[in-house]
Amino acid sequence: MSRFFYGSSDSESSSSDEEDVLSGREENEEESSEEESSDEEVSAEEESDDEETGANKFLKGALESDESEDEEKVTVVKSAKDKRLEGLENTIRLIENAEKINDWVVISSEFDNLNRQVAKITQAGQTPKVYIKAVADLEDFVNETMAKQKSSNKKPMNALNTKGFNVVKQRVKKNNKDYAAQIEKYREAKDDFMESDEEEKPAPAPAPKPTKVEKIENFAAAAAAAADDDDFVTVGRGGKTLQYTPESILKHLRVIVESRGKKNTDRLEQIRTMEKLLEVATTPYQRIRVYMALISTRFDLTASSTANYMSPDQWKLADQEFSSLLSVLEENRNFVVSEGAEEWEDDEKQPQLEPGQNFYIPGNVVSYVERLDDELTRSLQQIDPHTAEYIERLSDEQQLYNNIVRAQLYSESLNANDKGESRQDNVNRVVIRRLEHVYFKPSSVVNILEEGTWKAMPPQLDSSVSPRAEAGDVTVLIQTLCNYLFQYSDGIIRARAMLCQIYFLALHDHYYRSRDLMLMSHLTENISNFDVSTQILFNRTLVQIGLCAFRSGLIYEAQTTLGDICGSGRQKELLAQGIILQRYSTVSPEQERLERQRQLPFHMHINLELLECIYLTSSMFLEVPLMAQTSSAPEMRRRMISKTFRRMLDYNERQVFTGPPENTRDGVIMSAKFLAAGDWKKAAEMLSSIKIWELMPQPEKVKEMLSAQMQEEGLRTYLFTYAPFYDSLSISSLAVMFELPEKKIAAIISRMISHEELAAALDQVNDAIIFRKGVELSRLQSQIVTMADKSMNLLESNEKTLEQRTQGMANAFQRESGPGARGRGGHRGGGQARGGARIPGGQQGRRPGGQQFGGGALGGAIKA
Repeated sequence: MSRFFYGSSDSESSSSDEEDVLSGREENEEESSEEESSDEEVSAEEESDDEETGANKFLKGALESDESEDEEKVTVVKSAKDKRLEGLENTIRLIENAEKINDWVVISSEFDNLNRQVAKITQAGQTPKVYIKAVADLEDFVNETMAKQKSSNKKPMNALNTKGFNVVKQRVKKNNKDYAAQIEKYREAKDDFMESDEEEKPAPAPAPKPTKVEKIENFAAAAAAAADDDDFVTVGRGGKTLQYTPESILKHLRVIVESRGKKNTDRLEQIRTMEKLLEVATTPYQRIRVYMALISTRFDLTASSTANYMSPDQWKLADQEFSSLLSVLEENRNFVVSEGAEEWEDDEKQPQLEPGQNFYIPGNVVSYVERLDDELTRSLQQIDPHTAEYIERLSDEQQLYNNIVRAQLYSESLNANDKGESRQDNVNRVVIRRLEHVYFKPSSVVNILEEGTWKAMPPQLDSSVSPRAEAGDVTVLIQTLCNYLFQYSDGIIRARAMLCQIYFLALHDHYYRSRDLMLMSHLTENISNFDVSTQILFNRTLVQIGLCAFRSGLIYEAQTTLGDICGSGRQKELLAQGIILQRYSTVSPEQERLERQRQLPFHMHINLELLECIYLTSSMFLEVPLMAQTSSAPEMRRRMISKTFRRMLDYNERQVFTGPPENTRDGVIMSAKFLAAGDWKKAAEMLSSIKIWELMPQPEKVKEMLSAQMQEEGLRTYLFTYAPFYDSLSISSLAVMFELPEKKIAAIISRMISHEELAAALDQVNDAIIFRKGVELSRLQSQIVTMADKSMNLLESNEKTLEQRTQGMANAFQRESGPGARGRGGHRGGGQARGGARIPGGQQGRRPGGQQFGGGALGGAIKA
């Protein structure tokens, strides 16, 4: 039965179905006019009434009876144009409702929808007047809202609403420029404008769309014309030729900037487009805008690619374009790139400047040079440092340093003309970048870098911070840059400038100056409050001070300075020269990625093997005499300077068979064993045979210092070891044994006696040492001393545990035991009264260090 009735229906259903099909065609193709569609509707209805076949002949009476019952029911047929106008009015109604509740998020989305709808309507006719009224009223509402926000003290809008308001404000202003004449007519006479029946001339009928064959023919014709001209033509959608002219530069840039950050954006195509725009740019403003957009787009390539750093080719192009941008800005001082400047929104015309007037372009030159610096660092982190590619990539630092200095000069000129907090901050940022490129380099390398920079700089440029005349003296340059940052910066930048200066002084063997600056800066106390990169710089500076002390022959200072870094066993991690991945570590992938980003490039590394060798050598010169001293003095057995060195020495002594030294660590331990046995010559030879000393500046001088230090420590070790077996000892025999001058030996012995390290007296008449025999402890006394040591250790551990457990209760305890408190610190507990007076019998606090023991054998031993 359904198959029988499929092809037939009443006139109303037939006409409505055909009308839906026709209206759908009009919406998709948008080619036929309103008159044609209405004629087709009428003809469709007539044909459906005349052609009644099939079931209509049998059911005609029933259908007529149904029509008589539904006489009042009328089917309304709307054209595509009417439907679009109705949708347009609905959208306007939504905008008006959103204006009543001040919902700018809805207004923003519906305004975009309104513009899309009116674009379809204007393709076949004039712009509707309801649209002109809507956009004019919306602009007035935006202006009223701005005035209310400035004048009243109302609560500001939330972040989402504020964002929608700013978007609408910008788009309305730009959109209404195209309808300025009609909006003006509407505002002059609103009622007359809306009631007038004057219609504009109908738009000419759109040309029929070319077929596929015609499109191919047009494209072939364009290609043939391009072949005749021996040049390529850029062809856009639909076979249209894209032409880049000076007048259209800003429009093309607007499209590129608005597509930034969107998905499926071909950034390489945008770069090629901007390169062509750069060729046709004629004014400085156009070149500045194109250069800034081009550099930013090259930076965006890193975010869209799988690599973690910018490709060297793109980096070099961006660096050259940044240099060209600075050249344009230097030649045209009336165009100023500044943060917070308003964007020029009129893409039809260029800004016209009067003489002496400055035009501000939104942007930041310092941010570009910082990004270039960061991208170069990332590439050096990823490249294998033992290849020629790393050396080639490192050679780009000269060009980057040129741009850093040039950006500094430009920032100085802006700061001199218009002082402000942001301008001063830009100068500080670029100066610290320049300082961080030179502080770790020797003076000879910095001289080459500075000479190349000032040769490439235009001769008319000069710096007020670091003049061209001072470029030859590196020490003066570093001091000048640091003093400038000390005066005009604070926080992290000032701390990093201080650390850079200390590092440079320590690298060039100015130990006492670097030490004094480190102590006066108080960075040791506050470094935990800074970021991780500054803490890494602090660790590097501390290590460099220790190396400087060792090169100066200050063994104790070197060991003390390097103890915190090298004694932890985490030198690689603390200096950001590698990541220690443990088997059961709980480090997340995000934390591991951040750690890798903080790693320093290879050319900035401090040799960890040399650092370990210097730390172990310094510990050997201090530990071996101390071990000899404590062997004859049981009460000093607890003294220890370097646990790391002691652990390595104990491990070596437990070995059944010890062969010749195979590495730096074995060489130092073997030298320590020779020194402890009293053979200082073999110890000196073994220590000097370590090849890593060749990596230090002036290795022969370092070896001479080590040999002299070995002689002195050998003498001290000998005296500590054999003092109990001598009554007197000739200084001349010691001079022959250790090949030292007698005055030097007398000075060493006098220092030991004054420090109470040696119980002896110096007989200058007979040129001899007279030893005083100490009172030997009995077995009971030795056990009492041992028991006292263990008691002290137990007491210290208990106090540490108590402090850890009651750390968060200290303030509460003070409040409870303070004036006016009841309970443990009140009247009943024997503490303080309300007036603060001490009540007799109150419990006194524990004195630190075990001083609460007053009598008995244990207390006497502790006091002794």
